[in-house]
Amino acid sequence: MGLWLVDTDTLASSRFVLSPLAETLACVQTLEAGTAAHPGEHRWLGHHLRAYRGFLAADPVTAALVRIGLAGSWNAGFLTPVPEPGPDGPRGFRDELAPVRATSALRAHTDLTVCHGRPLPRRLRVPDAAERLAGLLEWVWSHAVEPYWPVRRRALEADVVARAGRLGTAGWSAVLDDLRPGTRWLGEGRLQINERDFPPRTARGALLFVPVTPRRGWVSWTTDRFALVHPCTGALAEPAGPRVPGALGRLLGPARAAVLVLLDDPKSTTHLVALTGQGLGSVGRHLKILLEAGLVRRRRAGRSVLYYRTAAGDGLVGTRFPD
Repeated sequence: MGLWLVDTDTLASSRFVLSPLAETLACVQTLEAGTAAHPGEHRWLGHHLRAYRGFLAADPVTAALVRIGLAGSWNAGFLTPVPEPGPDGPRGFRDELAPVRATSALRAHTDLTVCHGRPLPRRLRVPDAAERLAGLLEWVWSHAVEPYWPVRRRALEADVVARAGRLGTAGWSAVLDDLRPGTRWLGEGRLQINERDFPPRTARGALLFVPVTPRRGWVSWTTDRFALVHPCTGALAEPAGPRVPGALGRLLGPARAAVLVLLDDPKSTTHLVALTGQGLGSVGRHLKILLEAGLVRRRRAGRSVLYYRTAAGDGLVGTRFPD
């Protein structure tokens, strides 16, 4: 199995970060596979798969390079850099893409050869391999990811808040075991990152967990930064909200009842916006009324404020009202 050996200081300072480039890379892998993990992704593929295939049909060399570098069993290292968060949140997509575009031909050919498992065909040993792939990533970002980024970002932020809340109540083991298939905390400083048979690697420095909305994942590292990219917990485009008993919806109003039903675990306003599809102002008003009614409480967790049901709120959600 693939193992990272993580000391206590590294684990204690680890954090979740967002990366527009990682989101775009995961979307390219989904476009390459041509299959969807949930209905929302199926609709997204329906909008963009034909255009993506048309883009690659016009450039067979780039099409072959991306299938070697991102669609096989191993990703080309230069295409999946470790995110480097800015001081105020995720860096912009083009800032993240710049090192990919600047990759030397030698580095690009070396990484692609590792993925291919044999020497690259002569026609693919082009001097602008990195530029071609960066251009593809920029096209996918502009046409198929950036228009949805506000919604995707809310889903990713909701995932981070939910995992942070689980960390506070159940510890790292519960969080890491649930990141993606093959990832488990084995104890004694051992983090299993996948089920492949690779020698252990010491991971000291920055340990970053990077959620993406597609059901994709990979690992990447430098000498002092290690990233584990994993799918977020919520499906992107299922904004229908939770199942709300009809009588509870009539009592509180369906939108407010939906917020109350979701608060079985602590959640932030951002998380509730992503899960309900309601606007930020609407969710805020519902929370204010539920707080005043004593049905929910709130507490601070780092920079986030989390809301959760009180015993009275639990009782109301669990009550069997007559129809």
